[in-house]
Amino acid sequence: MELEFLTALLTIIAIDLVLAGDNAILIGLAARNLPKEQQKKVIFWGSIGAIVIRVVATLAVVWLLKVPGLHLVGGLLLVWIAYKLLTDDDSHGDVKAGDTFWAAIRTVIIADALMGLDNVLAIAGASHGNMTLVIIGLLVSVPVVMWGSTMIIKWIERYPVIVTIGSAILAWTAAKMIVGEGFLNGIFANGFIKYGFEILVIAAVLFAGHMTVKKKQLAAQNEETFELKKAGSH
Repeated sequence: MELEFLTALLTIIAIDLVLAGDNAILIGLAARNLPKEQQKKVIFWGSIGAIVIRVVATLAVVWLLKVPGLHLVGGLLLVWIAYKLLTDDDSHGDVKAGDTFWAAIRTVIIADALMGLDNVLAIAGASHGNMTLVIIGLLVSVPVVMWGSTMIIKWIERYPVIVTIGSAILAWTAAKMIVGEGFLNGIFANGFIKYGFEILVIAAVLFAGHMTVKKKQLAAQNEETFELKKAGSH
């Protein structure tokens, strides 16, 4: 049980590092039009508001996951989130900067509530209903959201493999949620099938994400070549 607790805790911390940093960036973007002395206040109070919403949302999801069938639904959602983590461009251009102190805080809280679903669902799934793990996971996410974004982004830029590792951890958490669904106990009673399924989900997410990124890169190269040829013909 101690090993299982430690594994779940490390999983939650890894999820926080990969996902919460992305949410932290929007705080800086929302406050970018304000004077510097006000930016610090927006970062502090915006983070507090976002964290309160995240605590309530996580506790609600933990409770909801006790409803039959929702482990399967949550697992499938988390598979999609793991895939999108690999394939989405890191663009936050749609986050509008607030022109006033309260407008910036409102933007931070609303944007974090919308973007934080991945973090909330992942922590709730990785905790397996253990409230101690949920609380520790949320306590870890607080400093990450408030102060860790710059450091995390530098790590990811220097070591892009972090995103791949994070996606694999999310996929594994998703697979564990699916195999933990009550009415699927008969299917996954066999350890070989259970662990084989978890490995298959991780491999499928990483493969699909890798292929999508390659297609995007190829499409961008073809478009660039077309533009160069078009410019050359003129």
